[in-house]
Amino acid sequence: MTYPHAGAARPYLFNDRTVEGYRRAMAAGTERVADRIRRADRPFSGVSPERLAPEIAAIDLERPLHDHAAALDELERVYLRDAVYFHHPRYLAHLNCPVVIPALLGEAVLSAVNSSLDTWDQSAGGTLIERRLIEWTAGRIGFGPAADGVFTSGGTQSNLHALLLAREEAHAIAGAVPSRLRVITSEAGHFSVRKAANLLGLGPDAVVTVETDADRRMRPAALARELDRCRRAGLVVMAVVATAGTTDFGSIDPLPEIADLCKKSTGVGEAAGVWLHVDAAYGCGLLVSRRRRHLLDGIERADSVTVDFHKSFFQPVSSSAVLVRDGAVLRHAAHHADYLNPRRMAERGIPNQVDKSLQTTRRFDALKLWLTLRVMGPDAVGELFDEVVDRAAQAYALVAADPRFEVVAKSPLSTLVFRYLPPEGPGRKLADDANLYAREALAASGDAVVAGTTVDGRHYLKFTLLNPETTLDDVAHVLDLLAGHAQRYVDDLAPLADHPEVTHVHS
Repeated sequence: MTYPHAGAARPYLFNDRTVEGYRRAMAAGTERVADRIRRADRPFSGVSPERLAPEIAAIDLERPLHDHAAALDELERVYLRDAVYFHHPRYLAHLNCPVVIPALLGEAVLSAVNSSLDTWDQSAGGTLIERRLIEWTAGRIGFGPAADGVFTSGGTQSNLHALLLAREEAHAIAGAVPSRLRVITSEAGHFSVRKAANLLGLGPDAVVTVETDADRRMRPAALARELDRCRRAGLVVMAVVATAGTTDFGSIDPLPEIADLCKKSTGVGEAAGVWLHVDAAYGCGLLVSRRRRHLLDGIERADSVTVDFHKSFFQPVSSSAVLVRDGAVLRHAAHHADYLNPRRMAERGIPNQVDKSLQTTRRFDALKLWLTLRVMGPDAVGELFDEVVDRAAQAYALVAADPRFEVVAKSPLSTLVFRYLPPEGPGRKLADDANLYAREALAASGDAVVAGTTVDGRHYLKFTLLNPETTLDDVAHVLDLLAGHAQRYVDDLAPLADHPEVTHVHS
């Protein structure tokens, strides 16, 4: 194998001598994406892993193309052609939002300048911009001047960070060993709570789930019973995790009642109460809603809060943060290295974000939100989020009135969990498989993308609306497609449904 001499790579370095090449490459890439977005008539091509994997595996990474246009042509075949496009109004699956243009401008700037938000001498103004956004977000939550926080890679990391702080506070106050620590959340809470407990070295029984009501909200009475049970068993509740926007149902736990229980509990100490963390990764869009902000009443009483701007602030991935009511607790994540952030820098008042973060090298993702707020303003973002919540309410009414479907619960946010119900008869027992099949067949067609989940052991379909461009006609069309796929499955297999050897016919 021959290697090019170092000088051959110089034209690819971004510097003062290559800015014209940078402009041409960026323009070509932007135009390629714009053209693809302009032509995308479906959210997905329907490609399967089996079909796409060989094409990507065949690319010889040892043989460069030495040409941006050729590389973009290849990228068209192996990525852009088959990407899942969240901007399309019939993408209704997960918590992926279309993004706003000011944030895309921020993405281009931050990638080119490539600041690292760990120390002041790697980011300068970027450090202060992130800190200002944390201060702004904390104000929207209702925290006081002692609040602080840091941007993260997403809700999973934010929840891990918050529970790390809660664990350290529990140990400092109660001296509890890990095996005695407990985290209480609802049965509709996010899986990252259990994942965080595992990463923090807690016991396998550390996460305790309590029941929810018909609207999938944590029952305060169930929480009270569990807090009392833990106290009587000599266990230390290091945190209660409430959710402001569950992934499946968009439900918002009764935050004031939960805060009351945490405050009066003696799980961590007579004076401290129990740490309350609110996972508002999804519901944080309500912070800028002029019509629905009251749905988050009580969040200001939390000890820590997770927010995902890349879910309901229409930001590109990643853009998330964890915030704490008392910034002093962030010391539990601080480590000092002589080459990076020695203690004397903090003593001199030099702001190093690595002193608060679980990460070291970290992108300037805050810039995207900064430009969004400076160009659009928070009210405009809130109006977009209100639009999708309005549309979800209309979609709920549409599905609830449709005899082909049954719906689980009305969400205060923008999710809808429902399923197709075959007509009474032999086909009714195929409902689970019919819904699984309908989702897969729809994705394979590329006409729309929806999600799925289970409720009480049964398979359901799920819409997550985060695109203000999605109309009620789009929703109705996707419902018809799902019903068509599901009923064709039932028609084909219903004659076999009464055979005792046929117990599972979906593959």
